[in-house]
Amino acid sequence: MSRRIAVAGAGMAAARFAQQYRAHGGDAEVVLYGAEPRGPYNRVLLADVLTGRHDPEAIALPHGAGTIVRAGCEVVGLDLPERRLRLSGGGFAPYDELVLATGANPVLPPLRGLYTPDGLKEGVHAFRTLADCARLAEDAAGAERAVVIGGGVLGVSAARALAALGLPVEIVHQAPHLIERHLDEQAGNALRGHLAALGVETYPGNRARALRGGARVTGVELASGYLLDADLVVLACGVRPRTGLAGAAGLTVRSGVVVDDRLAASAPGVYAIGDCAEHRGTVHGLAGPAWEQADLLAARLAGADEDARYTGSRPMTRLTAGSLEYAAFGEVGEDAPGTDVLRLVDPTRGSYKKLVLRGDRLVGGILLGDLSAVGDLTRAYERDDPLPENPLDLLTTTR
Repeated sequence: MSRRIAVAGAGMAAARFAQQYRAHGGDAEVVLYGAEPRGPYNRVLLADVLTGRHDPEAIALPHGAGTIVRAGCEVVGLDLPERRLRLSGGGFAPYDELVLATGANPVLPPLRGLYTPDGLKEGVHAFRTLADCARLAEDAAGAERAVVIGGGVLGVSAARALAALGLPVEIVHQAPHLIERHLDEQAGNALRGHLAALGVETYPGNRARALRGGARVTGVELASGYLLDADLVVLACGVRPRTGLAGAAGLTVRSGVVVDDRLAASAPGVYAIGDCAEHRGTVHGLAGPAWEQADLLAARLAGADEDARYTGSRPMTRLTAGSLEYAAFGEVGEDAPGTDVLRLVDPTRGSYKKLVLRGDRLVGGILLGDLSAVGDLTRAYERDDPLPENPLDLLTTTR
């Protein structure tokens, strides 16, 4: 029998692994086992599906010629000594190598009134899958006001999409400013202004504590007691790595499935990549690092670079949607030792640009409202290239 590589998961990391494995000349049988009823797709573009900019079929991802995708067939158990999988439809499947690409689940906040006996209150939605997207689009068509709980990357994307559908939208965010993991306070406030121009109001520094309404949501109650009327609520409170499968099998799990520099888990022949993987104490939770991990593991298992080692990623977040666009990467704070900060702010154009330097190297940056320099900056950051004598040239020559 031919060698078989099983991939538990059929999302972005899994598709990238399978595609790159074939690109490197790998000749094993590769099987992707996915819980969703369709093949791999680009989750980053869900907001554009919601607005109708893309059809669901348009965001499908390539996964390499000859790759077998078993959609709607989730891996529900691992027999590590026997190297076989237990599948949701019943039965077992053998493997020689196993790649865990189980992704992450949305975090549901501890809100009073979130659930009815039948599940989530009507009008309340997570936003993680194409099925979520379809349900949200159907509900939004008859809604009057929306509240998005969570002002991170996903929350901002969802709010922008709902506003594009013509809904008044409000964001409730517990942190002091939007997208606090990637933006500084000044950029977060500038983003708030961009959203306001699109019809999205934001409430940073506020916590949602309860949902009002009986069978269907009618409002969101804040910890301050203030009530936001809403008949549509989107939960965008982050994600949590899906590690239950690995943990039940006895693999080492902390925040994610623990892997070494080979992306190997704590059992022979088992690897983990993407949102479920924890490397050197970090779970990235972003598409860029997931694809870097998939690329490296594919090269290793295909025999193209068996000595390759993953030492970490330099991730970037980016959103481009009409007038709302930003990019952020690396260290964006100003209290790191040995760093200098350059900043250009243009209130008239609504642009904000910030570079964080350590010596002649770029270690972080934020661009909001004008991404004309993003290509040069991200290349300098990713390659760790020395900067020109006047780093401001990187921000001004391409304006």
